[in-house]
Amino acid sequence: MNYCFGIDIGGTSIKMGLFDTEGNLLDKWEIPTRKENGREAVLTDIATSVQEKISEKKIAPGEVCGAGMGVPGPVEPDGYVSLCVNLGWRDCNPGRELSQMLGGLLVRAANDANVAALGEFWRGGAQGCSNVVLLTLGTGVGGGVIINGKVVDGVHGAGGELGHVVVNPDETLQCNCGNYGCLEQYASATGVVRVAGRILQAKPDVDSTLRAIDGFSAKDVFDAAKAGDAIAKEAVDTLCKYLGFATANCAMTIDPEVFVIGGGVSRAGAVLTDGIGRYFDKYTPLLKKKAKIALATLGNDAGIYGAARLVL
Repeated sequence: MNYCFGIDIGGTSIKMGLFDTEGNLLDKWEIPTRKENGREAVLTDIATSVQEKISEKKIAPGEVCGAGMGVPGPVEPDGYVSLCVNLGWRDCNPGRELSQMLGGLLVRAANDANVAALGEFWRGGAQGCSNVVLLTLGTGVGGGVIINGKVVDGVHGAGGELGHVVVNPDETLQCNCGNYGCLEQYASATGVVRVAGRILQAKPDVDSTLRAIDGFSAKDVFDAAKAGDAIAKEAVDTLCKYLGFATANCAMTIDPEVFVIGGGVSRAGAVLTDGIGRYFDKYTPLLKKKAKIALATLGNDAGIYGAARLVL
């Protein structure tokens, strides 16, 4: 067998990749996520796209060893998904269903952030490490934990849900998960915008370029911070403080070699990693040798790489 597929299901699009069994990406493409008919349309579209690619590349029957699939929600070790909020899936086993659609082809599913962590571990910013934590900072905050080269899914599929670690129990605004003070409320793209908005309201007499931007974005906040804007700098510092706090607690629990920071917010670069590192050092005085804080290198391809690795 010479080929496998990596599939990363998102709320708006599904990223797909064809790999050889050495881990080389041969082709990649995207299809829209048709959520309106539940998972049937999504899985049917995936199966059709895989079959079309096999035909296009003239891959002989039996040459595909399997397909891995990242799902945006907790996935239990047997592939069972109790709830996938962004897709509206409940009580299903999408890997098993896709396998049936593909004539019994091996399909393995896992949480999308765990899969992205596996991708960075295998071919990205954590190559050469055996113990890795990935934090993806996008619209929300995802997490993935790898210990001794193995993804930690957890008994109930919630392993690595670092975005919903509580970092501020005094928070009064409710997180999408129903809790209060989750890391996602501060470290996501929407979180840093919300924090900046709060600071602008609390300090009406402080000048800020953000006041002139209608509906400013996370990128606007980071750009303003880099230019010396006091409000933006405070918002970014708040994000880094809570990320430093969360990574420090994680380090004192599992002591990884590296924390890999990915997702759209990671494009901020050194201002982000340096800020996290400063607070990480502050909160881990016991550790003389500390984990590295590094940027992800695979970008949006991390999910398809990690998904492919599930079946290799």
